[in-house]
Amino acid sequence: MPAKRSRIHPKYKTKYRVSNWASYDRALVRRGDVTLWFAPEAIDTWNARPTGRRGAQPQFSDMAIETALTLRLIFHLPSRQTEGFVRSILRLMGLELEAPDHTTLSRRGRSLVIDLRAQLTSGPLHLLVDSSGLSAFGEGEWAAAKHGGRGKRGWRKLHLGVDRSGVIVAQSLTEANADDAATALDLIATLDGDLASLTADGAYDTSLVYEAAVMRGAKVVIPPSTTATLSCKPRSRSSPRDQTISRVKEVGRRQWRKESGYYRQARAENAFFRYKTILGDRLRARCEPSRVVEARLACSILNRMTALGRPASVAIEA
Repeated sequence: MPAKRSRIHPKYKTKYRVSNWASYDRALVRRGDVTLWFAPEAIDTWNARPTGRRGAQPQFSDMAIETALTLRLIFHLPSRQTEGFVRSILRLMGLELEAPDHTTLSRRGRSLVIDLRAQLTSGPLHLLVDSSGLSAFGEGEWAAAKHGGRGKRGWRKLHLGVDRSGVIVAQSLTEANADDAATALDLIATLDGDLASLTADGAYDTSLVYEAAVMRGAKVVIPPSTTATLSCKPRSRSSPRDQTISRVKEVGRRQWRKESGYYRQARAENAFFRYKTILGDRLRARCEPSRVVEARLACSILNRMTALGRPASVAIEA
C-alpha cells in the first residue's frame, strides 16, 4: 500500500531551526520569574493625585489599576484573589500602600487606557493581519454540551496587526460577526508612518483593503479566492489585486506563495497561539468596555514577554 501524503506536513515544507537557542531559552525562563518589585517611581505614583474637580477623588492611580489587572491576567486569578495577591506583595515588601479592592478593579478597568508597549524596528512596517475568536462568557464547551446548552455563551473576535518580529502593533476586539476586511481598515488607520507590506489571508481580499494599503505605500500580499476574476474596467487591469490574480493563474498558487513571501502570515497565527497558550482563550470580564481593556492589556503583556527574547529561526538546507 503506498504511503499517504501528509497535507499538514508535506515533504516540500521548509524546515527551520532556532540558531539562538541558548539566549532564547533564558528568555523563556525569565517569563516565569515571579520576582516582583516596585520601582521608586511606581511607589510614588501608586496613589492618585487630586483631580481638582468636585466630588470624591480616586484613591489609586491608573498605573496601580493596570499593575493589578496585569497580575490577574498573568496568574489567571479571579478579582478577589487578585486583591489578596497584590495586598500580600505590598505587605511582604514592607510598603505602606493599600491594594485596590475587587470592586475598584472592576469599575476602573472599564475605562483604562493601555499602551501596547510595542518596540518597533526602524524603517517601514511589515504588517501581518489576522483574527481569531475568544470565548466571552458561559459555562464552557463541555458543560454546555453535557447539560443541554444551559447557560449563556458568546464569542468575541480579536483582530491583531503584527510586524515580522512578532510584536503586536495594532489590535481590536469586535463582535463575532464583524467583517475582517472592514476591521483591517481600522487597524491600518491606527498606525503611523509608511507600510512596507501588508500580508493577510483570503478573508481580506477586497478592493478597499488593497486601496488602503497602497495609499500607505505598502505591497499587498493577499491570496485571491479561487473564484477571483480580473476587473471589468480596463484601467483597473494594472491594479495590485489584478496583478496578483494574473500571477496566481500563471505560476500556480503554491509558487505564488513562495515568491511573494506569504508564508510570513504564520507570524500572525503564532501571535494568537501565544495569546491563547499563555493567557487563555476566553475573556474574563463581563461587560463590553472591560473586555476591550482586557484584550488590549493582554496584547501589551505579550509584547513585554516578546521583548525579553525572541527565537532566531533559520531555514535548513534540504
